[in-house]
Amino acid sequence: MADTARVLLALMPLLLWYLYTEAKRQRFKKYAHIPHLTPSLVLGHMKTISDFYKTGDKRRHIDYVFCQIAKAAGNPPILLMDIRPVSYALCVVLSHDVAEQISRSSKQFPYSTPKSPTFQELVPIVGSHSIILSQGEVWKPLRKRYNAGFAPQHLITLISPILEKTALFLGHLDAYAQSGAEFALDILCTNLTFDIIGAVIMDVDLGAQRPPSQRSDIVTYYHSLLQTFTDNGRIWMWLNPSLMLRRYRLSRLANTAIKAAVAQKFTEAQSQHQTSAARSVLALSLRDTPALTPTVLQQTADQVKSFLFAGHDTTSILLQRLFYALSISPRALAALRAEHDAIFGPGTDPAHVAAVFRDRAEDVLNRMAYTSAVIKETLRLWPPASTARRAPPGAGCVVRLPDGREVCLDGMVLYLCHHGIQRDAAVYGDSANDFVPERWLGDADTSAEAEGKAGGEGRVPASAWRPFERGPRNCIGQELANLEARVILASVARRYDFVKVGAGEVRLDDRGEPVLNEKGQYEVKSELFNMRQVTSKPYDSCRMRVKLHETKP
Repeated sequence: MADTARVLLALMPLLLWYLYTEAKRQRFKKYAHIPHLTPSLVLGHMKTISDFYKTGDKRRHIDYVFCQIAKAAGNPPILLMDIRPVSYALCVVLSHDVAEQISRSSKQFPYSTPKSPTFQELVPIVGSHSIILSQGEVWKPLRKRYNAGFAPQHLITLISPILEKTALFLGHLDAYAQSGAEFALDILCTNLTFDIIGAVIMDVDLGAQRPPSQRSDIVTYYHSLLQTFTDNGRIWMWLNPSLMLRRYRLSRLANTAIKAAVAQKFTEAQSQHQTSAARSVLALSLRDTPALTPTVLQQTADQVKSFLFAGHDTTSILLQRLFYALSISPRALAALRAEHDAIFGPGTDPAHVAAVFRDRAEDVLNRMAYTSAVIKETLRLWPPASTARRAPPGAGCVVRLPDGREVCLDGMVLYLCHHGIQRDAAVYGDSANDFVPERWLGDADTSAEAEGKAGGEGRVPASAWRPFERGPRNCIGQELANLEARVILASVARRYDFVKVGAGEVRLDDRGEPVLNEKGQYEVKSELFNMRQVTSKPYDSCRMRVKLHETKP
């Protein structure tokens, strides 16, 4: 026994030396072909990330930090962030061309490079059967099942419920305009988009814009569930068991409420009358379903959760950023209002705008070129989320960098950083960080039909604008988000003037007038940056005041 102990002690230095050399190989050699700043042997790039966070507000989204690190590294097209052993080695993709290679269909990956396993953190929100999380041959029939409900021509037939929910939103804005009170635009926009998604997806009145006691349980539980994902310190969830238990409980309650709603709609769809009349996305998806088995019920509920989450979140963030960007861009706001005057006439009565939409929706939407450009530019500067993929080890996932060099990315999480890709000065020039809707005039199409079409000479490459992602796994709900945004903008832009309070507030001169800079935008006292709450949202809930717009004689 003593001899064995002595042998082990004698071998210990060799073992430690092996572990040390292997650690050095893993940290400094395995991914040496990926551009990066020098990592720490023990902490990798975790210390680098921490140090860069300290240079600004620690509440800001990590995309800001990645772009700062990339700048310090010489703005490479891809950037290594080695955070092992906490998670996978991360390759931050900052080139639209590289991102396109990863997201497009290939012989190796017919439905695009697989989603990253890090997406599993969304399971409590969207369910394990979600179209967002599904891969390969499991994903394909799900996409096909719901495509008809999200087709542009079908969505136009659902414009009435969008207008009805928007009218409630305008009522809240009218009340705030009358009182002059400060409010969180995030809450108003989130409730509006929840209501629209409930109506369009399920043909259910969720009552999100009514007082809390009058809301659907779906809204109550889902709102509370999302709050458990607020990134307020980046503490790993397993260090906060009470939060994990609360998240689990709320996820179960939301799931039960949504399944009950799906079951009710299925029962209604069985009647011949309802089958011919129902046009919601859910109703269309259930038409060929003979029986709502427990498995089918859960799968359907998970898709509803996915549409509720992605649908309300994307459009809510877009609206907040739209109203804010226009409030500090007088030239763009004037051009937008002029377009709406030409389409709807000089009157701003919401009932009149709604009537015009109902009478000739397709014609109106086709004429909203500048409106579409404003939406496209807002999504460029403030994309609600990025995406992450991962090619399995040994898969042979090779991308070609702009300099012609080929790099293997097997086994890494590939983070397609939309914030960085869509602010690339090599593509967007000196105005990459400026709000310039005019850059999209003549190229304002944000529809799925534009997929893969390269712009003409001087145009932005199609792959450099990807807030809804591209390739086979592009967002199924992008047409709905664009439709909502255009309808709501047409109802709001000429009726109200938004005034930011706190972060992003406009700087006033000695006479109390906004200070206009050389780019035709109002100067602000501080940046309204985004923070992470599952997706990327204005960190202060976009606090505003609103006034009824007075037309100058």
